Amino acid sequence: MDILTILLLSLSGFFAAFIDSTVGGGGLISVPALLSLGLPVNFALGTNKLAASMGSFMSVVSFWRAKKINVKTVGYMFPISFLGSALGAFVVYLLPETFMKYAIVILLSAIAVYTFVKKDFGKSSAKKTGFFALTISIIMAWCLGFYDGFFGPGTGSFLIFGFLFLGYDFVSAAGNAKVLNFASGIGALISFAISNSIIWSYGLIMGISMIAGAYFGSRAAIKKGVSYIRPLFLIVTVLLILKQIYSIFL
Repeated sequence: MDILTILLLSLSGFFAAFIDSTVGGGGLISVPALLSLGLPVNFALGTNKLAASMGSFMSVVSFWRAKKINVKTVGYMFPISFLGSALGAFVVYLLPETFMKYAIVILLSAIAVYTFVKKDFGKSSAKKTGFFALTISIIMAWCLGFYDGFFGPGTGSFLIFGFLFLGYDFVSAAGNAKVLNFASGIGALISFAISNSIIWSYGLIMGISMIAGAYFGSRAAIKKGVSYIRPLFLIVTVLLILKQIYSIFL
């Protein structure tokens, strides 16, 4: 492994995790970086999942220490998301990729428009409780865990929007979302490891940089709050939409 490869893995990992630690979308940076090194798609995804899981863990620690995670809520959602992701990674060819790309563009567009129009969305906490909130939480954990395992783009945005819908503010939504992101990441990582689709040396180097990026990214989010996360959330969501549109017509 030459020095340029190490630099590419380190820099792309840091900046990917800095963004991903708050609003998701880090794969927009890290996956293309791995593909540029000549890795087949399945190896790029598996290696990225290893590195991203390391960064996600750091984000979880930061948000937890800042008391921005609802341990009771994510406690029962964690294993559901984990199992959904592990299953999703095994049935990756269940739905046509083109269908998923169209669906993601539509859903992400709806999220972006709703968040932009509803100016007070996520500014304060008014957590929903009861059977309805419990049902939505379970469905969200399973479906987005499964989705993250077999496809992935936009998972962070969907998770944050889900927690916003449940009444959390942007900072707490980001913290809770990272816990489920970590759960689904580990579930998919195990599946990729079983199928031998990980370049461990690349993933560990990128992962160490992602730990640093996640630390600084999550600290910035906690310190600056909604005024920082909301516009970043919209920017990353729009970039994900454009990326999916580009891949459809490529």
